[in-house]
Amino acid sequence: MAKPTDVTSATFEAEVLQSDLPVLVDFWAAWCGPCRAVAPVVASIAERYSGRLKVCKVDVDANRDIAEKYEIRGIPTLLFFRGGETAAQHVGLLSESDLAAKVDEVLA
Repeated sequence: MAKPTDVTSATFEAEVLQSDLPVLVDFWAAWCGPCRAVAPVVASIAERYSGRLKVCKVDVDANRDIAEKYEIRGIPTLLFFRGGETAAQHVGLLSESDLAAKVDEVLA
């Protein structure tokens, strides 16, 4: 069962930027209600696209440098990376079907 990978400042480059697969990164915080609401959607996408998409989570409180580098102003923010570059972004809640549509665009 594929699950999102927790990524830190120390592992971000290897896990996200150097990934052979496209990567969805969920920027979140423990105190954020909408982040908790989107977490099961992100987890479901990790399972659904296992082998085609890597899914990671970054706690913005513990990894402020990454949040600042990617100018994360609101959470949850979902960033898609392909080949080490940002390919797409979504800020706020979204349904699993809407997230799947975004994933399909990035994978196309």
